[in-house]
Amino acid sequence: MGKEPSRHDAGFALLGVASALALLCGALAVHAVPILPPRWLDALLAAAGASALLHPRFRFPGFVLLGFAWCAFRADLALDARLPRDLEGRDFTVVGSVDELPVRREDAVRFGFRVEQAVLDGETIPLHGRLRLSWYGAAPEGLDACSRWRLQLRLKRPRGLINRGGFDSERQALERGIVAVGYVREAASNERLGERGGCVDGLRERLARDIAARVADPHDAALLRAFAIGDTHGLDERDWEIARANGIPHLISISGFHVGVAGLFGALLVRLLWWAWPRLGLRIALPVAQAPAVLATATLYGILAGGSLPTVRTLMMIAVVVLTRCGRRRASGAHSLALALLAMLAFDPLATLSAGFWLSFVGVAFLMLCLTRGERGLVGFLRELSLGQLVMTVSLLPLTVWFFGEASLVGALSNLIAVPLVSFVIVPLCLLGLLALLLWPAAAVVPLAPAAWITHGQWTLLEAMSTWPGAHWYLPEVAPWALAVATLGAAWMFLPRGVPARALGVLLFLPLLVPHRPPPPPGGFVATVVDVGQGLAVLVRTHSHALLYDAGPRYRSGFDLGEAAVLPTLRALGVEVLDRVMVSHGDSDHAGGAAAVARAYPAARIDAGEPARGDVPARQCTAGEAWHWDGVEFRVLGPDAQALATDAKGGNDRSCILLVATAAGRLLLPGDASRRVEPAIAQAVGPGPPLVLLVPHHGSRTSSSVEFVAALEPVLGIVSAGWRSRFGHPHPLVVQRYAAAGVPLEGTAEAGALEIAFARDAAPRLSSRERERRPRYWRE
Repeated sequence: MGKEPSRHDAGFALLGVASALALLCGALAVHAVPILPPRWLDALLAAAGASALLHPRFRFPGFVLLGFAWCAFRADLALDARLPRDLEGRDFTVVGSVDELPVRREDAVRFGFRVEQAVLDGETIPLHGRLRLSWYGAAPEGLDACSRWRLQLRLKRPRGLINRGGFDSERQALERGIVAVGYVREAASNERLGERGGCVDGLRERLARDIAARVADPHDAALLRAFAIGDTHGLDERDWEIARANGIPHLISISGFHVGVAGLFGALLVRLLWWAWPRLGLRIALPVAQAPAVLATATLYGILAGGSLPTVRTLMMIAVVVLTRCGRRRASGAHSLALALLAMLAFDPLATLSAGFWLSFVGVAFLMLCLTRGERGLVGFLRELSLGQLVMTVSLLPLTVWFFGEASLVGALSNLIAVPLVSFVIVPLCLLGLLALLLWPAAAVVPLAPAAWITHGQWTLLEAMSTWPGAHWYLPEVAPWALAVATLGAAWMFLPRGVPARALGVLLFLPLLVPHRPPPPPGGFVATVVDVGQGLAVLVRTHSHALLYDAGPRYRSGFDLGEAAVLPTLRALGVEVLDRVMVSHGDSDHAGGAAAVARAYPAARIDAGEPARGDVPARQCTAGEAWHWDGVEFRVLGPDAQALATDAKGGNDRSCILLVATAAGRLLLPGDASRRVEPAIAQAVGPGPPLVLLVPHHGSRTSSSVEFVAALEPVLGIVSAGWRSRFGHPHPLVVQRYAAAGVPLEGTAEAGALEIAFARDAAPRLSSRERERRPRYWRE
C-alpha cells in the first residue's frame, strides 16, 4: 500500500507546479525578444536566479530567471551552430549518416543528414548537427535510414518564407537543430560508406516496408505505418487536410496515448508472470513490479516510434509515476505533469517553439482540470470519453487557431468516433503486428489485416465528415491578447459545477473573430506582395473587395505555394470573399497555385493571359477592361490584340498587365513582360500620381530597360524573387538601372512579405516588411 497524500506532499506538489510554470514563463519570455542577450548576461541572470531560490519568497522569480537564462543560452548555441553566412552557396564534402526516414517523391528524395565531418577546399570546418537535404533526380540505391555517406553538398543557412499566417520554417529549423539546408551535387566522389551502429531508424524503415508489403491498399498501409511507428511520409496534403478538418492530427502520428497503450503491454506481461509464479509476489508487490515494466516497454516503443514530443512527454510522466510508485508514494496528475514539464524544459527548452509542445501539455492540463472521477463502469467511461473530447476540442481551439489559422467545429464528434477506434482497437492491433514482424513475420498479417479494414472504414467516414459545414473554420490572424483571453474563456467554461456564469466563458472567444487589422478605407487600397520564393502572388484589397494577381508556384514534388503561402495570407487578413483572380501567364511560378486558390474560393472570377496553359478554367484578359471598386480604379493594359496575335503560342509577353489607381497613387503589375512590350506599357500607363512598380520578371535582365524605368519614374520598385535563387534574380545590371534612376528597391527575398498602402489623399508608402513587423531572434 502506498502512503496516503499528506499536507507535506500537497505542498510539495504545489511547489512543483509553481516551479514548472515559472520556468516555462522564463523560456517563453526568450521567444518574445527580437535579439538574444549576450552570454555574460545569461550567466548573470542564472546566478541571480539560483540565489533567489535560496529565499522562499523569491523562488518564483528565481525560476523565471533560470528559465530565461537557460533557454537563451541554448538558443544562442543552436544559432551559433548554423553554417557561417560567408560560406553559403559553397560546395562541401560531408561525411555523415541519413537521419530519420527518407521521403521519396517524384522529383527528389528528401532526407535528414547527421554531420560527422565537413570539408571545404581541403580543410575541415567546424560544422556539426543536422542538415536537411534533397537529392534531385534518381537517387542511388542504398539511400536508407542509418546509412553512412560521403556526399558533395551545396549548402546555405535555413531560411524560409515569411508571411502573415504562414508556417515559420526558420523556427522549426531552430527547434529541430537544423544547421544548414541544401542539395546533393552530382559528383563521382559520392559514395556509401556502410551503416551507422546503434541506429533505430533503420529498423523503423524495415518495419515500414514490411507493413506496406502485407497491406494491399497503399493508403491503408500508409495510415498503419503512421499509427504503428510514426512514419507519416506516405500521407499527402489531402490526408492532412482531412485530419485537420476532423481535428485528429494528433491521432495520425504517435500520440501520448499510443505510448500508454504500449506500456500496458508491459504491465500485462508482469501480471501474467506473477500469475504463473505466485511466489514472486512474496518478494515484490505486483504494482511495484509493474511500474518499471510499463516504463521499459513504453520507452522501447517510444524509441521505435521516432521519439516525438508527445511521446517524450508521456514517457516523462510515466517515469514520474514509476519513481513515486517505487518509493511507495502517490503523485497527483498535476504533480506528474509538472515534473514532466520541468524535465522537458531542462532537457530541451527549445521544445517550447513547437506547436506540439503546447497542444500536448495544455491539452492534458485541461483534461486534469476539467474531468473528475464520477460514475464507474461503462456509463462512466462513455461519459468521460464524451466530455474529454469536448474539453480537448474547446480548450485547444485558441491554440489551434494561433498555430494553424483554422479550427474544426466537427472535431468533438470526429474524435468521439476516432479516439476509441484508434486507441483501443487499431493501435493494439498495430502493436501486435509489430511484435509479429520482429518475432514471427509470417503471422503479422493476422493483426494487420483487420487493422487495415477498420482503418479504411474509419477514414472513409472521416473523409465524408471533412465536407460538413464547419469542418474547416478559418479565422483572421490572432493577436496575443485574444489568444490569452480565449484560453481563459475555455478554462472558465469547464470550471466545476457551482461556479457562477460559466456559460459566459463563451464570450471570451469572441476576440478570435475580430480581424487583427481593419480593411482599407474607401478610396484606398492595400497591396500585399506574398513571399512565395521564386514566383509571384499579390493581393489587392479595397474596402470591400479583393483581387489576387498570380498565385505562386507549385513544384513537381507536389509542394504548392498557393496552399502553403497564399491561402494562409488571405485567411490571416480576413479575406472571406475573393472577387477575382488574375493569372498573368501560364508559367508555373505564377499559375501553379491557382488551382488551390480556386478550390478555396470557387466563386472567384478567374482571368488569365494564357488560359489554355492553366489548370483551372479562365477567361482571356485583354487590354481595355476596366472597373471600379470602392473608389479605386482597375485597368487592364495588356495583352492587346497585337500581342495576342503575335504571341499566339504564348509566352511572357502574353502577361495580363494590371494598373490599380487612386487619386494619390498607382500600382503597376506587369507580370513577366519583356522589354519588347515595355514601350507600349509605358505609353498606356501615362502620366499620373506616384507609381509603385512590381519589377517585371522578378528583375530579369530581359526586362526593366533603361527607357522603361525612365518613362514610368516609379517611386518604389518591388522584387518578388527567391533567396539565393538559382536564376540570379534580381540581376545585378537591373539593380544598377534602378539605382541609377534613383528608384529604391524592396525584395521579398530579404524582407519577407511586403505591404504597400495606397490612400485616397496621400502618396503610397511601404507600410510593412514582414520580417520586421514581428521580429524574432531565430530569423535570418
